[in-house]
Amino acid sequence: MSSDKSVITVFYDGACASCIKDRRFYEKLAGKGGEQVQWFDITDQDAHLVALGIEPLKALTELHLQLADGSILSELDAYIVLMKRVLMLKPLAYFISLPIIRPYLARLYHQRVAQRLQASGRM
Repeated sequence: MSSDKSVITVFYDGACASCIKDRRFYEKLAGKGGEQVQWFDITDQDAHLVALGIEPLKALTELHLQLADGSILSELDAYIVLMKRVLMLKPLAYFISLPIIRPYLARLYHQRVAQRLQASGRM
């Protein structure tokens, strides 16, 4: 995982109110550092996602980001890279990367995303 300050692209669900809220919160915390993050709304972008090697359903259920070198990270790996770019979030990035914490958080994350998508009738 890279934690440098090169430009990354974050794929997010623009049809999800809480995802938009999370994006705005991140941008607020990141300040000028957020300029190195490009946001890509995955809504109706299945062909583009497939061209990048991202399964559209996975893009809907897991955070994905693309590093400057073109490699794609998903789920907690993506969150860790994103959080490491914001001073206030670096301790959280370290915490969620701990082997004893990571599997539990991954399970919890997937449960919450599934609940959100089911509640909105999108899954």
